[in-house]
Amino acid sequence: MPKTILFIEDESALQKTFGEIFKQEGYEMISALDGEIGLRSAKTKKPDLILLDLILPKINGFDVLKQLKEDPDTKEIPVIVLTNLEGMQDIEKVIGLGATTYLIKANYSLVEVMEKIKKALGE
Repeated sequence: MPKTILFIEDESALQKTFGEIFKQEGYEMISALDGEIGLRSAKTKKPDLILLDLILPKINGFDVLKQLKEDPDTKEIPVIVLTNLEGMQDIEKVIGLGATTYLIKANYSLVEVMEKIKKALGE
């Protein structure tokens, strides 16, 4: 069965780009355009990995991460944060909340992001 990645990101263009790459790599992608849908999808769909933006409508990424890690159903799912926030305190906060990896969008190519995803999935 293909591994499932939940992508919580409000930029639909980015959703589309990643969706195509995930498909090529043999992954299934679940798309969530805001934090609320993202949390609901994480609980109901139990993805193998969550790719999370921090700046989101409805519930921001920090709160999404906090709730994911407090919930016994979702706390074991690895979370990779992919964002434009570069502040040291943001990075520390996210890692403190239990994120696996913190990637700044501008600093990583899609190929590099894919490598981090594979590593987090243990592939």
